[in-house]
Amino acid sequence: MAYKTHVSSLSAFEKGVIELKDDLRKYAFSNVFEVASHSPPFERTAVAQNLEYVAEVMRVDGESPWYAAPHDEFAIVMDGEITFNFVKLADAQVPSHAGGAAQLGAKPNGPTMGRVRARRGHQVLLPKGAAYQLTSAAPGVVLVQTMDGPVTTKRWSDICTLS
Repeated sequence: MAYKTHVSSLSAFEKGVIELKDDLRKYAFSNVFEVASHSPPFERTAVAQNLEYVAEVMRVDGESPWYAAPHDEFAIVMDGEITFNFVKLADAQVPSHAGGAAQLGAKPNGPTMGRVRARRGHQVLLPKGAAYQLTSAAPGVVLVQTMDGPVTTKRWSDICTLS
């Protein structure tokens, strides 16, 4: 049997199916591009969760607020070209909550650490001790590996297809 891999994007995705020889009521699934297409820019919607860890999908369009987490996070660009801007936080500014990203009120006044310009398939470390901001000239999609936190949005009943 021949298989064909189709790589989706925010502007070209199809609602998928999972073929299982089991009771389909045991499974729930969603499409990150479909979730992003129905989300406002920079909403961090959980699309997977394992205990306290989540994968959040974020539609990036324009300039995001500034975020910081008390631990490292990772972002994978799923579509588009995204610029990640970084500012070093003073020790007293590093978030002290249990986990996940928190939105900062404004750009931190620490030293600029630089930026990373990433495209589809690139992974970017969002390090502990740094604030970050995402920007894009056109809509893009990022998948963030983090912990369930203050800005994690859960819309399971809206985004999951129950078979």
